[in-house]
Amino acid sequence: MAKMEVKTSLLDNMIGVGDMVLLEPLNEETFINNLKKRFDHNEIYTYIGSVVISVNPYRPLPIYSPEKVEEYRNRNFYELSPHIFALSDEAYRSLRDQDKDQCILITGESGAGKTEASKLVMSYVAAVCGKGAEVNQVKEQLLQSNPVLEAFGNAKTVRNDNSSRFGKYMDIEFDFKGDPLGGVISNYLLEKSRVVKQPRGERNFHVFYQLLSGASEELLGELKLERDFSKYNYLSLDSAKVNGVDDAANFRTVRNAMQIVGFMDHEAHAVLEVVAAVLKLGNIEFKPESRVNGLDESKIKDKNELKEICELTSIDQSVLERAFSFRTVEAKQEKVSTTLNVAQAYYARDALAKNLYSRLFSWLVNRINESIKAQTKVRKKVMGVLDIYGFEIFEDNSFEQFIINYCNEKLQQIFIELTLKEEQEEYVREDIEWTHIDYFNNAIICDLIENNTNGILAMLDEECLRPGTVTDETFLGKLNQICATHQHFESRMSKCSRFLNDTSLPHSCFRIQHYAGKVLYQVEGFVDKNNDLLYRDLSQAMWKAGHSLIKCLFPEGNPAKINLKRPPTAGSQFKASVATLMKNLQTKNPNYIRCIKPNDKKAACIFTEALVCHQIRYLGLLENVRVRRAGYAFRQAYEPCLERYKMLCKQTWPHWKGPARSGVEVLFNELEIPVEEYSFGRSKIFIRNPRTLFKLEDLRKQRLEDLATLIQKIYRGWKCRTHFLLMKKSQVVIAAWYRRYSQQKRYQQIKSSALVVQSYIRGWKARKILRELKHQKRCQEAATTIAAYWHGTQARRELKRLKEEARRKHAVAVIWAYWLGLKVRREYRKFFRANAGKKIYEFTLQRIVQKYFLEMKTKMPSLSPIDKNWPSRPYLFLDSTHKELKRIFHLWRCKKYREQFTDQKKLIYEEKLEASELFKDRKALYPSSVGQPFQGAYLEINKNPKYKKLKDAIEEKIIIAEVVNKINRANGKSTSRIFLLTNNNLLLADQKSGQIKSEVPLGDVTKVSMSSQNDGFFAVHLKEGSEAASKGDFLFSSDHLIEMATKLYRAALSQTRQKLNIEISDEFLVQFRQDKVCVKFIQGSQKNGSVPMCKRKNNRLLEVAVP
Repeated sequence: MAKMEVKTSLLDNMIGVGDMVLLEPLNEETFINNLKKRFDHNEIYTYIGSVVISVNPYRPLPIYSPEKVEEYRNRNFYELSPHIFALSDEAYRSLRDQDKDQCILITGESGAGKTEASKLVMSYVAAVCGKGAEVNQVKEQLLQSNPVLEAFGNAKTVRNDNSSRFGKYMDIEFDFKGDPLGGVISNYLLEKSRVVKQPRGERNFHVFYQLLSGASEELLGELKLERDFSKYNYLSLDSAKVNGVDDAANFRTVRNAMQIVGFMDHEAHAVLEVVAAVLKLGNIEFKPESRVNGLDESKIKDKNELKEICELTSIDQSVLERAFSFRTVEAKQEKVSTTLNVAQAYYARDALAKNLYSRLFSWLVNRINESIKAQTKVRKKVMGVLDIYGFEIFEDNSFEQFIINYCNEKLQQIFIELTLKEEQEEYVREDIEWTHIDYFNNAIICDLIENNTNGILAMLDEECLRPGTVTDETFLGKLNQICATHQHFESRMSKCSRFLNDTSLPHSCFRIQHYAGKVLYQVEGFVDKNNDLLYRDLSQAMWKAGHSLIKCLFPEGNPAKINLKRPPTAGSQFKASVATLMKNLQTKNPNYIRCIKPNDKKAACIFTEALVCHQIRYLGLLENVRVRRAGYAFRQAYEPCLERYKMLCKQTWPHWKGPARSGVEVLFNELEIPVEEYSFGRSKIFIRNPRTLFKLEDLRKQRLEDLATLIQKIYRGWKCRTHFLLMKKSQVVIAAWYRRYSQQKRYQQIKSSALVVQSYIRGWKARKILRELKHQKRCQEAATTIAAYWHGTQARRELKRLKEEARRKHAVAVIWAYWLGLKVRREYRKFFRANAGKKIYEFTLQRIVQKYFLEMKTKMPSLSPIDKNWPSRPYLFLDSTHKELKRIFHLWRCKKYREQFTDQKKLIYEEKLEASELFKDRKALYPSSVGQPFQGAYLEINKNPKYKKLKDAIEEKIIIAEVVNKINRANGKSTSRIFLLTNNNLLLADQKSGQIKSEVPLGDVTKVSMSSQNDGFFAVHLKEGSEAASKGDFLFSSDHLIEMATKLYRAALSQTRQKLNIEISDEFLVQFRQDKVCVKFIQGSQKNGSVPMCKRKNNRLLEVAVP
């Protein structure tokens, strides 16, 4: 049986209202209370139709796990509780299955969680799309582009520790299967003024702090940087450290992400060099100087920073120094060079830093696009993700806030248009009558800003381009002239009579009534920020840099491509970018995520209603709900609607056999819902008022309780019947088993009684037979006993007769023997008296010798040849015999002992015997070597893979292989060498590498010298004129001197047939190259304890101290 699928819905277990379209009553207070109630229960997502509202929780929640991804995968949008994954899945499935390009617009103010929302969307899409090595690589590159852009484009502000200071739009491209192929990133309006100045409590861009915290000392040295933040004027110190942020770890993450995205090592290093150059630009300071003509000029105070910048960027120091001090203005064929005062020099420095960083950021975006762009040219499906700054209203609003709010006006305009368009398309698709919806159209505000003739941006560009004195005040005056009558423009100097009494407006400000509320703009800085000028001298200096990256960032500095045309202003560039973005968004199916910041403290579990109310107003969420509810508040497909509410009608419960629409019609007619409250579309039921839906939900809840009671009743009855039948069946089984047990027990009793009776009868019969057998046995025993007594009597009589007869025969034999003896003695007596003494002596001697040998048999010593014990002689006359016998026994046991020797053991004893003859009583070291066996192969070269090359180089049999200390001829210090002796040669090899250093034929060895003391030093003298003797004799130190000298002696004797001279003396000469050096052994205490120490005294004396 297949497992039953559990059906769920947005309306099940709902905390508050999951979809604001269903909120009753709808006003600002109920809207905020609903958000707060859901926020308090960790429900941070709420719907407005297909729009997702996301409230930043400021803490991690367990709602983004892989299990959650699978839960929302391929599910209907309203099937589960509101979640960003539901919107992501809906967008991805529409792109994959319906071939519709998608865009996800994420808006909200700084700190509302826009960047995290975009990451969650991308991570969800990456998790649910296809797998494979190439696909995974593309997904990894797309995801790893975020850390790089965040490091260079995000900063810590008073509202957000990771605030995006640029707008980002990413187009992710997919193939027909829905697998990612690549992507394209567009960036908008980087806040480059932050590079040179940050408000109090805020930081510069993350990358500066990450570089100084996470770079190694070696890398900092290459970039000519120090780790101390206070060394750099462009870095604010009051917020340099952010709680919970590890800049060093983030730097390693950025480096790794750059590598994954595709940055080469030299490219990453070049980027860091540009970042270091921007940091060091802020440390350049100027001082005023007066020229002869009375004009002020500026000079650099300390040129060390300038020198290091030039070394980093490979720029000629004099060129850059001049660019900071002079400005060249070209007009047709004329060039005019003017000096810069201190204020102008600082402006030029900051302008260069801002331009250098902003162009680096644009280059990074283009470089990432090169890596992540789709490699194939087939038709692609596109999903765009827009993460852009929300509407901003600060105490001091300047040009940046004006541009940002203009962008949000355009986004609000397209949002309303696309929402209404989507509503209208659905109504047409479902054949529902479309009614006109009244809403606020902010096109009038967009026209006020972007109109090509009378728009604020057009007038700002006109002021920047016109000759003469141009200031922010002249720009404001022009606004007062042209925009005075506009209903959404206000200023203190306006001619509109409505604002004459408005004293809240300062003189240098103007106010615009945006869709989100009124915003007061400080006009100061509008002209300069819109101009965004960089002196041509600085551009040309940057182009002359030897640094390839910096050179490509300033193409306008090329003298061969001088363009006297004024570059486009910042406002016009952004206006064109926004127009391109809007055109791009209108070609895609939109999906919206509205991010809300619950508090300004960046703390969890705090919901500030005033702040949330402000955001709800400028995001236009209430108006969004009203637009959504202007027609029908709720719509649902017929199948899920019938599945959810079929229990409310007897005709549809439990199963409806016909079409789903017919079932819904029967259901609504049965419930008597007014016809004006709903309409039937082609595939959906449309409900006009949320009260109707809540009424259905209440009826369903009551019906579910009734059904639960019915199910419980049926279940309890089934359970009782089942229990009764089980008890009945058990009683039958127990009765059957008891009857069986009773009969078995009765049978056992009858069987036991029968056995007892049988045993008694068998016992009586057995006892009767036993009595008869015993009687027969007693009769037989009686007869046997009588017969035995009779036979005994007869036997004793016969024995007595035979004994009597034997005594008589023995007596006759004894008498006869005595007679014969008497007769013999009488005949022999005359011969015995003459030889009696000699006979007795020989007999006695024979008995003594026999006794001697028998006693020797038990007193023999052991068979060990070294056992000197021998029994003492018992008689003096056996002295010579005793000694001879001792000699013979010793020879015999020596022969027996020798017969046990192998050939190898015989060779060892021969060497020991040879050593005894050479060194006994001559060398003090000899007695300690007697008990040590001669092993020869101490290094086990054949088994050790380290000496494989050495083994392969030697073809002869190795007699001895030992590590010795070779004494240096120059200073007496020792070096470890491998000493190898074969049948024909003596070799020395390096202990570490195994390389042969020296090879000496045994025929060239003339003598071996050593001292008579207890040391291991010995000298090997070589034949003069031989090839081996070119460097002189060898002086060694070894722990096995006796063995090595003995084996060398025997090998030389075997090879040359001549005995090798062994010289033992406490003073001998050694030939070192052309000099003869005396080696002298002395007694004395030393630092090394019991180890002899060798020291070169002079050119002719080498002294060895022996303890």
